[in-house]
Amino acid sequence: MHDPRFLDALSRLRGEAGYLDPDTYVSADSVEVARLAAGSLVAMVDAILDGPTKKGAALLRPPGHHARPSRAMGFCLLNNVAVAAAHALSRGIERVAVVDWDVHHGNGTQEIFWSDPRVLYVSTHQSPFYPGTGDAEEVGHAEGKGYTVNVPLAAGGGDAVYRSAFERVVLPVLEAYRPELVLVSAGFDASVRDPLGQMELTPQAFGWMAREVARIAGQSAGGRMALVLEGGYDLTSLEAGLERALDGMLSGRAADIPSLPGTDAGVSRAASWAKKGWSGVD
Repeated sequence: MHDPRFLDALSRLRGEAGYLDPDTYVSADSVEVARLAAGSLVAMVDAILDGPTKKGAALLRPPGHHARPSRAMGFCLLNNVAVAAAHALSRGIERVAVVDWDVHHGNGTQEIFWSDPRVLYVSTHQSPFYPGTGDAEEVGHAEGKGYTVNVPLAAGGGDAVYRSAFERVVLPVLEAYRPELVLVSAGFDASVRDPLGQMELTPQAFGWMAREVARIAGQSAGGRMALVLEGGYDLTSLEAGLERALDGMLSGRAADIPSLPGTDAGVSRAASWAKKGWSGVD
């Protein structure tokens, strides 16, 4: 999790303003807001684990998946999803899956759980792209080897590419892992309208992905699942994608998206690595 020395240094920034790196700015209230964001997600995980609530959505700012154990990075101060996953483990959950469909690779989440088989980290992301991590060969270390699964996708990928990534890699790995809680790093910056990414997802794709992940959560996690907001820099596509994702997660009402004619190179590379450790991956 986060290094206590980093947390102490972050606390000393309360009331300050300035850049921590070229991409990460803090205002006077940023540290307090980041702590509230992470804490609210912990509270939501408690509500999900204690029932009767089984699903939730956390619309958090700042986002979190770039925050490393000892460093803020990429608009992120605290790694919200990692904090929530660690809290679930402390509550007795033995297997947490983090599915990250943000257009950027969640390098911080990957690093935090790099050697921990209790958390499966699965990411689809544009590559090459910021932050420069997330190659298919990055699979974890020691006891955590195989529990990091990256699906790097070339710019321009649309709904069919993501369906292929999910059907060939993400969903089979999730089914084999049998998570007891699923957390989705739900970035909406892979949208065709987003100004930062170069992917081409429609709102329907986010609904379909959420529906399919919820299906897996229903099989092994008693339906326990949370969408946690990460990136998304066009408000129109953020609203539309989030609406479809919520509907897909909660009701299963999500239209199918096209399947991919042919083979995507990034998906094939990811599948070749994932099938070494997970059954059902083609």
